[in-house]
Amino acid sequence: MKKIYLIDDDDIYVFLTTKTILRVREDVDVEVFSDGLQAITHLREAQDHPELLPDVIFLDLNMPVMDGWAFLKEYQELFPALAKKNELYIVSSSISPHEMERSKTIPAVSEFIIKPLVREKFIEILEKL
Repeated sequence: MKKIYLIDDDDIYVFLTTKTILRVREDVDVEVFSDGLQAITHLREAQDHPELLPDVIFLDLNMPVMDGWAFLKEYQELFPALAKKNELYIVSSSISPHEMERSKTIPAVSEFIIKPLVREKFIEILEKL
């Protein structure tokens, strides 16, 4: 079973996104984290266990406790040690050109996507799994 991490603090977005993902692919397990600290802690604990690691990460930037940028800083250091590689997508309501350009400087980021993420984009991403 494929695994997706959804790192976002917006309950409505999380609910709708999870429903959409499961409509596109039923054979996935969606794990939700409401802030970057929860997610990076989980990744550290699971780093040697490929079955626990995600195939895809959808990351919001604006969250409490640890925002997406702080998560990415920690994630870049952890990424080489992960037992399974994955795709990471920033999914943000921000339309800031600065943030989009900043994301391009981070090798771990596959793409910057502006919310809402449409069904067709989920299909495109999840077909790669």
